[in-house]
Amino acid sequence: MLTHSDNSFHFLWRRFFLWLPLLLLIPLFAGFAPDPPEDRLKVLEDKLKALSAQVPGLNNSVDLAVNGVPIQEFVRGLAVANNLNVSVEPSLDTKLYDNFSGVKVIDVFIFLCSRYELDLKFIGNIIVFVKYTPPPVVQTVTRRMPIIIQNAVSKNLTLDLKNDSLSLVARELTRITGSNVVFAPDLTGKMLNGYITEQPLAQALEKIAFANELKITAAADNYFMIERGNTNTAQQQQNGRNKNNALPPNTLLNTDNGLISVEAAAAPIGELVHAVSAALKLQYFLFSDLKGNTTVSLRDATFDQFLSNVLNATDYTYRKKDGVYFIGDRNIEGLRITKLVQMKYRTVDKVVDYIPADLKKGVDAKAFPDLNGIILSGSEPRIQEIESFLREIDRVVPMVLVEVIIMDVSNTSTVAAGIQTGIGRPPANQGSITPGVDVTLNSDAINALISGINGFGVLNLGFVAPSFYARLTALETQGMLKIRSTPKLATLNGSEAKMSIGRTEYYLEQTNNLVTGQTPQFISTNVFKPITADFSLSITPMVSGDEQVTLAISVKQSSFTQRVSETGPPGTTQRSFESVVRVKNEEMVLLGGLEESNINEAGSGTPFLSRIPGLKWLFGSRSRSKSRTKLSVLVRPTVIY
Repeated sequence: MLTHSDNSFHFLWRRFFLWLPLLLLIPLFAGFAPDPPEDRLKVLEDKLKALSAQVPGLNNSVDLAVNGVPIQEFVRGLAVANNLNVSVEPSLDTKLYDNFSGVKVIDVFIFLCSRYELDLKFIGNIIVFVKYTPPPVVQTVTRRMPIIIQNAVSKNLTLDLKNDSLSLVARELTRITGSNVVFAPDLTGKMLNGYITEQPLAQALEKIAFANELKITAAADNYFMIERGNTNTAQQQQNGRNKNNALPPNTLLNTDNGLISVEAAAAPIGELVHAVSAALKLQYFLFSDLKGNTTVSLRDATFDQFLSNVLNATDYTYRKKDGVYFIGDRNIEGLRITKLVQMKYRTVDKVVDYIPADLKKGVDAKAFPDLNGIILSGSEPRIQEIESFLREIDRVVPMVLVEVIIMDVSNTSTVAAGIQTGIGRPPANQGSITPGVDVTLNSDAINALISGINGFGVLNLGFVAPSFYARLTALETQGMLKIRSTPKLATLNGSEAKMSIGRTEYYLEQTNNLVTGQTPQFISTNVFKPITADFSLSITPMVSGDEQVTLAISVKQSSFTQRVSETGPPGTTQRSFESVVRVKNEEMVLLGGLEESNINEAGSGTPFLSRIPGLKWLFGSRSRSKSRTKLSVLVRPTVIY
C-alpha cells in the first residue's frame, strides 16, 4: 500500500516529467529568437559614407563653435560652406551649444542625430533632417498551457483551468489519459475555467462541462464528445423566472372596448406587456428581456400609448412594422431609425453642441450643412424628444446692422514773430504784409524810415551802413483736417463683426553668420520684414427681448512715426479702448474721444537781450506751435428681422 508521502512523491515526479519537455524546448526557442535591431546611427553613418562618394563635401573637416544658434541656421551655413544639399524640418527649433574642431561633416551629422534625437532621410543627393520617431515596441505573447496532472497510481485527474482554450485542454487530456476527447466545431475558441482534484476522467469532464455550460456525451471505444449545454435547463430557468415575476394579484386590466385600462403597482414590465398584448391579441417580438418593474395607471389608452408610457425612462423602446410590434433595447439595430431634422430660421452651425447630453444619450447626431439640418440616428422616442427641442430653439435670429461714423479731427496752430538783422549784400525790398508780415528791408529803406523819425524833439538815431538789412516776421498759420468715414457692418445676433483699415511698411533686417572651416567666410542674409499700422473695429451685438442692444466694442488705432534710419523700422503710436454699452434700437452712442495734444515753443536771439520783456522782439524771434488730434467713433445699431 502506498502511503500519503508516496502519493506526494509520485505526484511531484509526474509533474516534473510533464514540464520536462517544455524545459528542454526553451533553449531551442531561444536559438530562434530574433536578432536585436541594428543600431540606427550605424545605418545612418553607412548611408552618409556611401553618399560621400558622390558628395565629397561630407568628408571635409570643419572647425565650429556655436552658442545658441538655431539648428536650421547652423545646418544651412554648414551646407553652404561645403556644397551640400540639405533640408531641415520646419518644426525643429533646437538651439545648439557645441564646439567642433577638426571633425568631418559626417561626424557632425551623426552627432546631431544622436544628441538631439534626429533622423536623416535621403532623397537623391538631398539630406533631410527630421525628428526621430522610435519604432513601436513589439510585445511577445506567451501562450499558457493548461495544468492537467494524472495520478500515476489511481489515474485520477487534477485540473486547474484559468481561461484556457478548449482545444488545448482536449488535446492534453487525449495525450495524458489516452482517451479521445473531441468537441463540436462551433466550440472553437471556447475558454474553460474550473478546478477539479483527484477525479476520474468521466466525472472530471462532467464537472468542467457543468461549470462552463457544456454537455459531455460518452461514446463507445473510449470516446468523449463535448457539445453545447442542453437548452431545456435554460428553458426551465426561464419558466421559473416568469413564475416568480408574475403580475401582482391586485393588478387590474380591462381591454373590453379595444382600449387599455390598467392599474398596476410594482409590476414586472415584461409580464405586463405580455398580458396586455395577449388580451388584445396583438403580435409582438422581443429582441431582449424586459427587466424592471413599473407602476402605471391608464384609462382608455391605445397599445402605442401604453408602450410609450410603460417604456418611458427605461432602456427599452418599440417599433411597429406590418402590424407587428418589435420591442427591445434602444441600441438594437432593428429598433433604430434615422431622421433628418432641417432648421428653418437659423444655421445648423454648433446646434449639435447645444443639445443636452441627456437627450443625446444613445443617439448619434451629426450636422449636415448642405441641407442646413441634423441627421439623428437612434431610438424613435429619443429622436422625437430631440426634434421637439430643436423646434423650440429654431427661431428667427435677428440681424443687426451697425452703422459706424469715424471722425478723426486734427487742429494745428503756429505763431512766429521777431526781427532779424544782419550785414551782407544789400537785398531788394521785398515781402508781404497780408495775410502775414514777412518783409525784408535794405539799408535805403531803413535810412528813409530813420529820417522820418529824426527831427522829433531831440531824437537823432543816425543812419545804418549800406550793407545793413533787417527782416520783420509776424506770421500765424492755422490748419484743420477732418477725416470722416461711415462703414456699415451687418452680423447675426451674438456674432462678431470686424473691420480693419491700415497700411504696411517694410524695413530691412540683415543677419551676418560666420562659418568657419578650411576657408572661413561670412554669410549675410537680407530680409525685408513688414510692420503694420491700422485702424480696427470689433463689435459683438446682443439683442434683448425689448430690442435693447448690448454692444461689446473694441477699437484700436495705430499710426507710423518717423524712421530712425532710412532702412530701420518706423515707430508706431497706438490708441485703443474697449467698452460694453447698451443702447436702444436705432439710437446712436458716442464712444469717442481719443484725444492727443502737442505744444511746442522755440526761440532764438541775442544773448541776454532776447530775454528782456519788450526787447526780446527786437533782438530775437519766437515761434509757438500747437496741435490737437481727436478720434471719435459713433455707433448706431439697427435690428432687422
